[in-house]
Amino acid sequence: MCSDFGRIGGGEIVNMRFRHELKYLINYGDAELIKQRLKTVLREDSHAIGGRYHIRSLYFDDYFNTAYNDKLDGADGRKKYRIRLYNLDDGFIRLECKIKSGAYISKISAPLTRAETDKIVEGDYGFLLTGDHELCRQFYYECVSNVMRPKVCVDYEREPYIMEAGDVRITFDSDVRGAYPCGRITDEDMIFGYVLDPGKLIMEVKFTEFLPEIVRRILPARAMEQSAVSKYVLCRDAVSHMISAEVN
Repeated sequence: MCSDFGRIGGGEIVNMRFRHELKYLINYGDAELIKQRLKTVLREDSHAIGGRYHIRSLYFDDYFNTAYNDKLDGADGRKKYRIRLYNLDDGFIRLECKIKSGAYISKISAPLTRAETDKIVEGDYGFLLTGDHELCRQFYYECVSNVMRPKVCVDYEREPYIMEAGDVRITFDSDVRGAYPCGRITDEDMIFGYVLDPGKLIMEVKFTEFLPEIVRRILPARAMEQSAVSKYVLCRDAVSHMISAEVN
């Protein structure tokens, strides 16, 4: 199932490409062993600098915290909105909607400028109706009608590997941390809380048509799969604890 058609809330039908996604919570020792084996059949992502890059995502949720609760409940057909940038470079910012349908995921994105991103954080959404992207218009609807607001900043370091056969992408996400979004998305002085147990990281395996057997043999046993791992939920919980501690 490499592509399908679907809706984002009440928006127009859009063409979406669905992919498989597997998640593992593993220790650094196992990760290094897996990476050494992967390097014989996969190559490093050319976009990575020194083999990795930094990701910051500003996640949004509505008045009822639907994205958060749907994830906890394992609801099908759930979605998350976020604004994402790499290496704190405000020259390449994307508004994204990640959609989960059964065992598949899809992602729709639209470009944003730094000024537009600041407007969204400040609660100015009108410009979203003037662009060419349906995703922006749907996001406007969510912000105005469902009180969609920034909830948490999620930061981590990603080490990516890719393989053309099967459209395979395997990533190792370390130093996962969350902060309350109290300023601009590029702020470097946010107070972050780390969310994974010491010595742990998240490995994600994405593929479209199939997962080549040579790659499958390298991955951990299926019993180790942690399908419920969610950086968004972990960071929301961490930020809630941080706020509670400050109040008390």
